[in-house]
Amino acid sequence: MKGSKTVTSSPDDTKFATIPDLTDKVVLITGGSTGIGAAAARAFGQCGAKVAINYNSSHPEAEGVAAAVQEAGGQALLVRDDVTESSAPARVVEQVVQEFGRLDVLINNAGALIKRTPIADYSDEYMDALLDLNVKQVIRFIREGAVQMRRQGGGSIINVSSIAARNGGGPGSVLYAASKGFVSTATRGWARELAKERIRVNAVSPGVILTPFHERYSTAEQLASMQATIPMDRLGEPDDCVGAFLYLASDQLSGYVTGQILEVNGGQYMP
Repeated sequence: MKGSKTVTSSPDDTKFATIPDLTDKVVLITGGSTGIGAAAARAFGQCGAKVAINYNSSHPEAEGVAAAVQEAGGQALLVRDDVTESSAPARVVEQVVQEFGRLDVLINNAGALIKRTPIADYSDEYMDALLDLNVKQVIRFIREGAVQMRRQGGGSIINVSSIAARNGGGPGSVLYAASKGFVSTATRGWARELAKERIRVNAVSPGVILTPFHERYSTAEQLASMQATIPMDRLGEPDDCVGAFLYLASDQLSGYVTGQILEVNGGQYMP
């Protein structure tokens, strides 16, 4: 789905304030069909951005997000590809550039726990699957995104880490936490390397956010236990993360911000 549709709305109809310098910016969101990625896509649509939504298996959900982006006044492009395939990042970036002419914002959102796995059950297949999804594809998207942004004179890359990178994760999620620790550490290194190219690299680090991730991997008892550790005494929603993405994507708001990990967790972790 592509194209644009402009609608008129009153202030009460708009959940997020529009940010003028995001209008017509080209934003690629990996794993953008559900959860945090979908919420970010809708918000960029409200800002009038051109939003490329990468997804793999969630086609109906991706269609719904694309429709919401367009109804909000943005443009949407659906890019179906399995990011764990080594050639996928190059294909996805190429498709976005062919459609929109450039790439201004790359959000590396795709990732998953795979399954809760104790140490004794660390099979080679499990380790490979986790690293392919949470580490290797991020590296490849950084490479492809940076090459394109260098050609056009700059851009903003936003990785998605996790509070698990800070605390080691919950039961059976140590390797997931470690993979997100990699993302946080590499974000700082990439920010230093790419700063002279006018490419800013930051990360958003969500806490416990109610998305399909926790529907799949966490029980009601586990979620209640997590909530008890949050000073704001509630679990997060995907929309709670949106402001962080808009801020880091905007040169007007965060043009002097790079190498930062922005925690969004209701006070559960305060660095």
